[in-house]
Amino acid sequence: MNEALQEIHDFLPCRTPKQWIDNALANQDLMLIDHAHCEKKAASTALSLMYRYVKNTELLNKMSRLAREELRHFEQVLAIMTKRGVDYRHLTPARYAAGLRQQVRQDDPGRLVDVLIVGAIIEARSCERFAALAPFLDDRLADFYTSLLKSEARHYQDYLKLAEQAAGGPIDARVSEFLATEKELIEAPDTEFRFHSGPVSS
Repeated sequence: MNEALQEIHDFLPCRTPKQWIDNALANQDLMLIDHAHCEKKAASTALSLMYRYVKNTELLNKMSRLAREELRHFEQVLAIMTKRGVDYRHLTPARYAAGLRQQVRQDDPGRLVDVLIVGAIIEARSCERFAALAPFLDDRLADFYTSLLKSEARHYQDYLKLAEQAAGGPIDARVSEFLATEKELIEAPDTEFRFHSGPVSS
């Protein structure tokens, strides 16, 4: 797992700011609620790709598996929340995903390539944040977040491979454009704490 995590650290443009980790530890109920939303949205994204690109057999297989895993994670987060007396509720979304998707091209194959790159970046950042948080959490939550690292790392790799296939060649330049935006979203101060927010001033 250390090798996969190192690959993700090498891929991402920056580490999660310490201020965000402090925010997360001070808002663990909110973190869990938004984490549940993130898992549900990840499953929804995978399913939407399956509906739109019905002739791409490899995409269908990988997104089907990913959607099942993300929904299982959603159920696991809900179970933890229930044990802790945390109610699942609606939250306004972080600016993160919307900020990344602003760059997505409108027409295929560019649209598919970009959506898959965004998916890879979100999965990679989730993995990085699980690893960053785990040392500071109680044993139950630390074990759970550590258990998610392997699947999130694989999801990131699946998304990138599918993006390369959709592009029919290297995607490094396009990935770099999205990562520049991602760095800004992760490091710039935010107004609301979310799992993918920037740091929020206390």
